[in-house]
Amino acid sequence: MNKYEKRSMSAYNQKADRYEDTPEGQYTRNVNELLLENIFVPAGSRVLDIACGNGRFLSKLSRTHQLFSGYGIDIAENMVEKAVKLNPSMSFEVARCEQLPFLDASFDVITVNAAFHHFPHVTAFVIEASRVLKTGGMIYIAEIYYPGILKTLFNIYLKFSQEGDVRIYKPDEIARLLSVAGFGEAVFKIIGQIQIIGARKINLRR
Repeated sequence: MNKYEKRSMSAYNQKADRYEDTPEGQYTRNVNELLLENIFVPAGSRVLDIACGNGRFLSKLSRTHQLFSGYGIDIAENMVEKAVKLNPSMSFEVARCEQLPFLDASFDVITVNAAFHHFPHVTAFVIEASRVLKTGGMIYIAEIYYPGILKTLFNIYLKFSQEGDVRIYKPDEIARLLSVAGFGEAVFKIIGQIQIIGARKINLRR
């Protein structure tokens, strides 16, 4: 576990009980709502929410897409504990995003909500996500968005973060990363300070 993961684990274990009331928790709710408007989950799907936090997104998804099996992983055990209590019919585990505890081609849909900027090795992550996603399956990454100089300044600020933040990316940067892992052309939407990137797995990972 590297320094970013250790910082994330510590920070989110500490804020698990009050996460919904923090500014970050409020922002994540907005990200969740926007993704819910742009996600397609076929009936019978197995859905994996990576960096699931307290499980709030999967809970909301279950209200509009009832016929799916929900799974989540997070690096902070206290967050996972909250997710289990909120979604007793779903499965959650403590795990790193680069080492997913699942078999190849296990899922139809993968989601990442307001967490991609915490991942220290994004290339390793997208390859691992491709491994556990079925061919034809979809990945949705809902993430912070800042244009131009604001992104540059924000990334400078993140160097001093003690919560495991690493870097924010532009949509085309995320799209290029996904293409390396066998995903097709990414589609993205930007609304305010939120970006959503969706891509379908078309090939086995390279």
